[in-house]
Amino acid sequence: MDSLTQIVLGAAVGEASLGNKVGNKALLYGAIAGTIPDLDIIANYFTDTITATEWHRGFSHSIMFCVLLSPILGVLVNTLERKYQLGWKPWAMLFFWCLFTHPLLDAFTTWGTQLFWPFETRLAFNSIFVIDPLYTVPFLFLTMLVLFYNRDSKTRRRLNRAGLILSTVYLLLTLVIKQVVNQKFEQALQAQGIAYQAISTRPSPMNTVLWNANIDTKDSYLLGDYSFFDSAPIRFTAYPKNRSASEEMMEYPNVKRLITIAEGWYIIE
Repeated sequence: MDSLTQIVLGAAVGEASLGNKVGNKALLYGAIAGTIPDLDIIANYFTDTITATEWHRGFSHSIMFCVLLSPILGVLVNTLERKYQLGWKPWAMLFFWCLFTHPLLDAFTTWGTQLFWPFETRLAFNSIFVIDPLYTVPFLFLTMLVLFYNRDSKTRRRLNRAGLILSTVYLLLTLVIKQVVNQKFEQALQAQGIAYQAISTRPSPMNTVLWNANIDTKDSYLLGDYSFFDSAPIRFTAYPKNRSASEEMMEYPNVKRLITIAEGWYIIE
């Protein structure tokens, strides 16, 4: 997801972890932790585009990364915040959950994450766009309200809990919506007598109402759109794969890497 959303999620998780003990410092360190995994974009400045794309949402978005980094950050922050006398372990747990929920949220997006790195499989539910105001804005509003209450306030805890619950429910709702959308596309393909091998659906930018689909047929890809406000049948546009033209290109390692990144969804023009 976008940086603002990850900051909000990290802050809310940090508050849930240690807010009753360290107050707004929990939101601060949670927000910082929520941004750390996306620092892998620094690779864009010292390596080629293909390598940077391979690295993006790789190790830095894995469980292993969370396990390795959280105790280091816990020790560091415990040294800086000795006045709370918590020890490093509570801080480490805060950082673990704030780091872990970052790739967990990203797994719902179209690019997904290598949560189980070093295994190459990406976890991608493809149910939410990387920027979705319906997820972020209410979550941001509730989290900001938390700042104005004392750390011992029940209202503070309720507001933070409400933000986490509301955002989680919305995420789960996107999975339900995706299943409904998949059925709509499958019914349209069946009605039009189109045989296909695979289907991939995803929401269009900043909403979960308009969806796009890529359909893999034998010789071409079909692209189609569906909106919950549509009344007309879904129309598909065909794009030939031209795979015969790629035989010579397959000798180049970078071409193979690009195909891997695209998970086999590509055409030759």
